Amino acid sequence: MTRRLEWDDPSAPPPPKHPYRDSALLYGAMAVAILVVAWLTGGSIARAIVFAGAAFVGATAWSWWRVRERLAQAERRSR
Repeated sequence: MTRRLEWDDPSAPPPPKHPYRDSALLYGAMAVAILVVAWLTGGSIARAIVFAGAAFVGATAWSWWRVRERLAQAERRSR
């Protein structure tokens, strides 16, 4: 089993108050940007909707999983 050294970084910004909402809004904006680029370049809007939806769901799920892992890790450290 490997151990990892961790130090508290006083210059690190505090965690966001609403990490789940913030990540959903960010990835939602990116999905809209995909649709806008497809529309501006004359691409297939149907394909862009599928791709943007898949990117939104995948990125949001990954982000929420990582937030949950960080919160659980902080909880374990505080015990």
